[in-house]
This record gives sequence, C-alpha cells and structure tokens, in this order.
Amino acid sequence: MKSYILPALRITVASIVLFCIIYTGTIWAIAQLSPNKGQGFITEQNGIKQYADVGQKFTNDEYFWSRPSAVDYNATGSGGSNKGPSNADYLTVVQERIDTFMAHHPYVIKADIPSDIVTASGSGLDPHISPKAAFIQVKRIAAVRNLDESKIKALVEKHIEGPLLGMAGTSKVNVLELNLDLNNLK
Repeated sequence: MKSYILPALRITVASIVLFCIIYTGTIWAIAQLSPNKGQGFITEQNGIKQYADVGQKFTNDEYFWSRPSAVDYNATGSGGSNKGPSNADYLTVVQERIDTFMAHHPYVIKADIPSDIVTASGSGLDPHISPKAAFIQVKRIAAVRNLDESKIKALVEKHIEGPLLGMAGTSKVNVLELNLDLNNLK
C-alpha cells in the first residue's frame, strides 16, 4: 500500500507546483509583456468606460451593427451555440438574422451579406466585423444620420486593422471604436 500512496502523493504535489504555480506564473509573465499588461483595452467617451476588446450590442440603425452573439454579449461567460451548419434550430436563427438585415438594408442582395454579420463567433464576444460587413452598412447609416456616404466610408477605412504582423488572420474593424468615432463625425 505504501508503494502506491507515496508515488501518488509525489505526483499530486508535482502537479500542484507545475500547474498552480509555474504555469500560472508563466501565463501572468507573458501577459505583462502584452499591451495594457493583459488587463483589456478600456476606452472612455463622455465619462462612460467600455472594453474595446469585448463585443458590444449595437442594433440601432444609426450605428454599425456588431457581430451577433450566442451569449447576448455577456462577458461573464463566453461561448458559441455549439450547433452545426446542418442544425435546423441554428439555420432558423441565421435566417431570422438575414431577414432582419435585409429589412434594414433593402438595397443589399442576399448573396452579398457577409457571413460574420449573421453568424455568431465561437466566443460570442467578438468585437470585430469584417471590412465588408462594415462597408455594407454605410448606406443605411448615411441615410439615418443625413451624412455623406464618402465620409462614413473614409471613417471605416481609417478603422480597418490589417492582419497580425501583416500575414496572420484577416483584416477587421472594431465596432465599438468605429461607432464612438461615428458619434464625433459631423
């Protein structure tokens, strides 16, 4: 019995040291090297603080719409719907999103709707949309705000973030930052 208990205790202590101290300390040290020391990116306007790296819900016609969220933008728990593209419930939800988008954007052809504007991300908290998803909303926002489309297009272009290190990922637009700047546009 002693030959089983002592090795089990050693493995338990070694696992606690490795995973609770060394691993956690390593992740913390890496976070200290990142921008804002791993604390998230907080943006403030008119005394209101918001996290720019967590998706926000924008559904008013005067703003750029965010990517849908499977967790209703609740940052306390991220997650996707876990439903595949052949699931009937999932297809119904996506179709409802397409119908809503088409109702607010009657000038858009259904085939031209970017997928990221009608499907939720894996985390449900993605703060970005594709440049195509931003540009396709320009006409609606210009009409509602009585602004020239070219001004809004220029604003979108200003907010396009290229791929990481110029090669990893795709171009994207942070919706919160774009909408905050949109409020300042005259």
